Amino acid sequence: MKEKLDIILNKMNEIEYGYVVNNKDIYPEDDKWDKSFQNFYKLQIKNELLKNKKGVCWDQVELERYYLENENIKCESYFIIGYDDLIFPTHTFIVIPNKEKWYWLEHSWEPNKGIWEFEKLEELLLYIKNKFMISYKLKEEDVVIYKYEKPLENYNCKEFMNYCEKGIKIEI
Repeated sequence: MKEKLDIILNKMNEIEYGYVVNNKDIYPEDDKWDKSFQNFYKLQIKNELLKNKKGVCWDQVELERYYLENENIKCESYFIIGYDDLIFPTHTFIVIPNKEKWYWLEHSWEPNKGIWEFEKLEELLLYIKNKFMISYKLKEEDVVIYKYEKPLENYNCKEFMNYCEKGIKIEI
């Protein structure tokens, strides 16, 4: 299993974090990030992401899902959000159940990039939740994780967030 996940993570290295608006690359450091993301972002389909070579975690999770499904590897997708009344930071990630282990396949969240192994799903989710809270200086009660199914293509920012928030709320 780990070898297949390594190959997928290697394929993901072709993708940079960011997105494209009107054929212009937008990166988190750009002044236009916040406004353009909310106004112009669309969830990319696989071919767009492979062409643009740029995507946020929302896009990258869908490409990871595609690669995993092609290898007949079962996966689950999760959306974590901080309800901080300011920027509402989010992250999506893929989890792979395998016999008695759980794997977190992470490409887009650079400090956590890699394949992480856990004994239990709850342990994995709590680990990510804690890292997320530290990264964004959030209180535990403001952070929620949702399990969501494969979304439709081309959701805008608001549609994608609303879709994920209709998923299964995880209590840990």
